[in-house]
Amino acid sequence: MKFTFLKALGTSAAISLMAASSAWSTECIAPANPGGGWDFTCRQIGKILFDIGQVDAPVQVTNMAGAGGGLAFSTVVAERNTDADLIVAASSATTTRLAQKAFGDATADQVRFVGAIGGDPGVIVVAKDSPFQTLGDMVEAIKADPASVAFAGGSAAGGFDHMKPLMVLKAAGFDDITAVKYIGVDGGADAITQTVGGFTQAMTGDMSEIVGFIKSGEVRALAVLTEERVPGFEDIPTAKEQGFDVVAVNWRGLYVPGGISDADFQKWADRLQAVADSAEWKEAMAANGLAPFTKVGGDFQSWIDEVIAQTEDLSREIGVIQ
Repeated sequence: MKFTFLKALGTSAAISLMAASSAWSTECIAPANPGGGWDFTCRQIGKILFDIGQVDAPVQVTNMAGAGGGLAFSTVVAERNTDADLIVAASSATTTRLAQKAFGDATADQVRFVGAIGGDPGVIVVAKDSPFQTLGDMVEAIKADPASVAFAGGSAAGGFDHMKPLMVLKAAGFDDITAVKYIGVDGGADAITQTVGGFTQAMTGDMSEIVGFIKSGEVRALAVLTEERVPGFEDIPTAKEQGFDVVAVNWRGLYVPGGISDADFQKWADRLQAVADSAEWKEAMAANGLAPFTKVGGDFQSWIDEVIAQTEDLSREIGVIQ
């Protein structure tokens, strides 16, 4: 059918069509509709890859929505396992869904995670008049009476927002995490409204969701869940410096097909590192509220494995998976 169609177009048109298709040397799949984090990742990283000379032609972006990223994942594994010119946008949602078997029997080792080069930092926030002045104050209150503190977050129960305070509590040696109250609402703004209104005692979400509320003074951030304090918000302490060894960042990055060679994997790691080091990416992060978060190559894959294992354990404890 394809051959007949080209023949009908005529020789010159066929040559033109083939030339157009060969103009795209790399494809980036965004596992969602246009707009949103995965689409942003493909379009920004793809543009910068070409702008800084890491690829020879513009990167083609393909939106492949379905099953919360599951359609793209299964397509890559089943149909494009050795395609060294394919990259796929990923984030913390990808690993959370893999850990919770949201993609069926799919596992993280069926693809290769190249790296993350920016992230939306996790935060734990209280209303401006909250009695909790530090993250430690909140943890001690929960230890004394788990039902006394309820969290609101923009993900469903068992989602990434839910996991953030549970990770802090586990780091504090508190194991009765099923007793911790969590209310999943429709987005971070609704979660903050719940907290400001006194319906919950805390909000768990991402830095980008609270910036306006922090500036207006409606809320206070007890902790940011990053390795270091976030530029522009240096007055917010990290959980780590308060004694809770937790990093929870909604990272932005890529995976590639699992069947590509080690040399091709390293090529993508080097390219992604070049994007991370570029002035263009730093400008894109600043314009879109992302914080520095760079883990590229083999170290990133090891970190992914640890995150998935931890998420699996927590998900079992709260009954999301068996």
